[in-house]
Amino acid sequence: MSDSSDESLVRRTPWPETISRAVVTPLQPSVVYASPSPDRLDDQYEGRAKGYTYAREGHPNADVLAQKIDQMEGAQGGIITSSGMSAVSAVLMGVLQAGDHVVAGDQLYGRSLRMLTQDMPRFGVSATLADPTDISAMRAAMTPDTKMILVEVVSNPTLRVADMAGLAQLAQETGALLVVDNTFTTPRAFRPFEHGADIVIHSVTKLLAGHSDVTLGYAVAENAELQKKIYDTSVTFGFTPSPFDCWLAERGLYSFNLRYDRAEENAKALADHLASLPAVKRVLYPTRSDHPDHNRAGVLMGERGSHMVSFEIEGGRAAANALTLAAPNIAFAPTLGDIGTTLSHPASSSHRALTTEGRAALGISEGFFRVSVGVEDIEVLKAEFTTAIAATT
Repeated sequence: MSDSSDESLVRRTPWPETISRAVVTPLQPSVVYASPSPDRLDDQYEGRAKGYTYAREGHPNADVLAQKIDQMEGAQGGIITSSGMSAVSAVLMGVLQAGDHVVAGDQLYGRSLRMLTQDMPRFGVSATLADPTDISAMRAAMTPDTKMILVEVVSNPTLRVADMAGLAQLAQETGALLVVDNTFTTPRAFRPFEHGADIVIHSVTKLLAGHSDVTLGYAVAENAELQKKIYDTSVTFGFTPSPFDCWLAERGLYSFNLRYDRAEENAKALADHLASLPAVKRVLYPTRSDHPDHNRAGVLMGERGSHMVSFEIEGGRAAANALTLAAPNIAFAPTLGDIGTTLSHPASSSHRALTTEGRAALGISEGFFRVSVGVEDIEVLKAEFTTAIAATT
């Protein structure tokens, strides 16, 4: 004898009808979406009706997040991907083809550099790395096959500021696409489309989400045809973002302006404090007058300096170990953009694949550190760094 109640257990219960609405965006983890008929499914695929079919092709939480970042960047039609590197991959694989050439900044994120110099060549796409602060060097790297210029506005980890005006002019002259990874600066400090960019990329994982509990990326092209290519590549390669991560990242964006402004205020104060400590050889922060690109930073970002500070201490690996061990409350971790301060040592993390000579050419020694400044009380941060740096002498 069957129990009719067993049958009902495998049927989906309709969402309760209500005249009120949720204040918080609902989390929708469904992989598939049901349509009423083949005709209505055609309407969805052919653009006559809005709907979802399969989460790899899009889902509501990704769309809500993308629309928020679109608004921040002054764009429309952006997509969310599973990570910052999947966003980079979707752009490179979606836009370029065998025989194309890329000129890229020589201090991009480490995995972006690997992709350009080791992975893309397997598909017939070549790349040349050059200094984006030196427009003559970038121009010299261009070839008749150059289809893309890829840069970060502020480089990782030495915080050099790219010549964005010169790069935009170079892209316009040559017909190359100007692609900007805006992760470090975010649209709070710099909006690339207002400075000639064709495509903007983000690692949403970092400051936009802001709590080190999300892995997501974002990509948007100003041209709708290019955007379709990026979207199709993302769907085909399966760069699907988690609905839960999208939901968390959207929640993080609600406090983004507050977090960014406080972290930036702290970064400026910490940079000045670090510069006052005898054991510190140099400090890099874009709004400081001793930064090599100070004037350019002022033109591009005004008073904005972002939340990143880099500094160098005397001594080698032993001094670096001593510093991190003496700062137990500051996470020594290869990330940035968390609500709390994190510390990174490029020689042992992001730039470990380079030779000692290669790192030295970029200004990265064993005593070089990058700080992603958080929102803690600034006096606490000053005291912790004072103690940590004192431990190196």
